[in-house]
Amino acid sequence: MANSFYRTKQSLRADTGIKSIAALLTALLLITGWLVWASCARVTRYELSQSARLELDGAAYPVQANASGELIASTLALGEEVHQGEVLAELDDREQRLELQQERTRLASLEPQLAALRSQMQSEGQGRSDEHQVLGLSIEAARAQYREAQVQAKLAESQADRARRLRADGILSEADAQNASADAETKRAASESLRVVLSRLTPEQQVRERDRDVRQKQILTDIAKVQADASASAAAIHRLEYEVEQRVIRAPVSGRLGECATLRPGSHINEGQQLGVILPRGRLQVVAEFQPADALGKLRPGQHATVRLEGFPWTQFGTVPAEVSRVAGDIRDGKIRVELAVLPSGRSRIPLQHGLPGSVEVEVERISPLALVLRSAGQVLGAR
Repeated sequence: MANSFYRTKQSLRADTGIKSIAALLTALLLITGWLVWASCARVTRYELSQSARLELDGAAYPVQANASGELIASTLALGEEVHQGEVLAELDDREQRLELQQERTRLASLEPQLAALRSQMQSEGQGRSDEHQVLGLSIEAARAQYREAQVQAKLAESQADRARRLRADGILSEADAQNASADAETKRAASESLRVVLSRLTPEQQVRERDRDVRQKQILTDIAKVQADASASAAAIHRLEYEVEQRVIRAPVSGRLGECATLRPGSHINEGQQLGVILPRGRLQVVAEFQPADALGKLRPGQHATVRLEGFPWTQFGTVPAEVSRVAGDIRDGKIRVELAVLPSGRSRIPLQHGLPGSVEVEVERISPLALVLRSAGQVLGAR
């Protein structure tokens, strides 16, 4: 015990403070170096998505049935290239086609009826004109005959008066006087008869005009009815043609069938049933979903990102570089949608295709370690 105390005392006497100062300086240098590194160095901070998926930049188009019916033919095949307007499936349309043929036959039968009524209407108009002309001539002829009969009646009356005077003077015989009187009476009767005929002609013309007006109105009514039937038949034809076309399922866009339902002829298809999905030609993009706190105010177009795809270990297949192109401005279902453009890279060995799931790391900022420590400490203190 005495020897140990003696050795310690000798060591303290031999210590001049150089070692302690050197150790202190070394510690100060280490702390200073760490502080310099912590304040000057830059580390990259990332935000990690909750989910991500490779998609084509064009929207996928569903192939849907526009009507219900029995499937009679289908060319849907997974991965097949299709062109816009190409027939992909057909439903049974025999009933609609029969109705369509019936309506077309009915419409064709209405055309001759309409033509006949129009011809009849034209004939009535022409007949009115001809009849008016003939009756006008008849009236003029009757008036001329009536004027002539009046002249003859006046002349016969004058001769009868003269015969009566001559008979009174004994110059003319009784027989001649009676003959002159009878002739005058006959001429008056003939004139009166022509007057009656003339008075009947004008009302007769009016009656015929009214009868013709009635017939023309009836023809116009028949024409309107046939035209209405023709319009209804034409509308029914358009409706049936539309229904027939609705039973032909065509490709809405050109692209590749990325999803197909298993269909066999004879299967019943419901209206609105999805038969497949067409992926239009376009570039691949990454669609990721972030928590609002991780995206709002932090993610913006132009930021670099790294995509890791599920099923392809990044140590073996590498990662996919990307760049933020669009950031949604509102929250949907508690997530923020972010779209990223896939950048070309020769290091990735992943066969990129639509639908691959994965995750995204976005470089949001480069910050010093000291600021990062202080920020974390502030968050911890703020949480308390």
